[in-house]
This record gives sequence, C-alpha cells and structure tokens, in this order.
Amino acid sequence: MRWLISILLNAVLFLAMAGYFEGVYVSGFGAAVMASILLSILNLLVKPILIIFTLPATILTLGLFLFVINALTLLLTDSIMGDSFNISGFGMALLMAVLMSLFNVVLQNTILSKDKR
Repeated sequence: MRWLISILLNAVLFLAMAGYFEGVYVSGFGAAVMASILLSILNLLVKPILIIFTLPATILTLGLFLFVINALTLLLTDSIMGDSFNISGFGMALLMAVLMSLFNVVLQNTILSKDKR
C-alpha cells in the first residue's frame, strides 16, 4: 500500500513539475503514473548498479553524486517513455532529482510514517 501511495504522489509531483517548469512535459495523469512506476522499477534494478560503479565519486562528493545518479535514472525514464514524458536536458533532470528527493523526504517523514502507527 505504501508503494502505491508513493507512486501516486510521484505522479502528482511529475504533473506539478510539468506545469511549473518549461523543460518538463507530461501528456497526462496516466503517463505520469506510468513514468512513476517505470522510475521505481529503474530505481530498484539499475540504481544499485550505478551506485556501485560510481562509489568512489559518491564518497569524494560526500553523497552528492547520488543526485547525478537520480538525474540519470530520470533521463532513462524519459528515453523509455517516449513522447508522453519528456525532460529537456540534464540540468532539468538534476533539478527534478533534487526537488523529488526533498519532496520524498518530507512525505516519508510526515504522511507515510503515519501509516506505520
């Protein structure tokens, strides 16, 4: 249930970013949900491999390189989704990664932590 809530909240976040930033395009709520599901699958399968390969850079940057890895997974989601989900470039993907990370931390500490009780 927590995974489903997280997927839907990320889809809403995708739509909000598409409405606020010119460099992000989402064709609709269905595309946002599909992009969110695809991003979670990529985070499950691809992200650990990228973290292992870039461990020295992550250690040297005190973990800030993880934002770059998140941006790369967003760009990979963009390339898989095709025309229904577009990010204009790496800079926009990096900004989205930072904003999504902050948003998810706030959500996990407020909304999703109440589900455990």
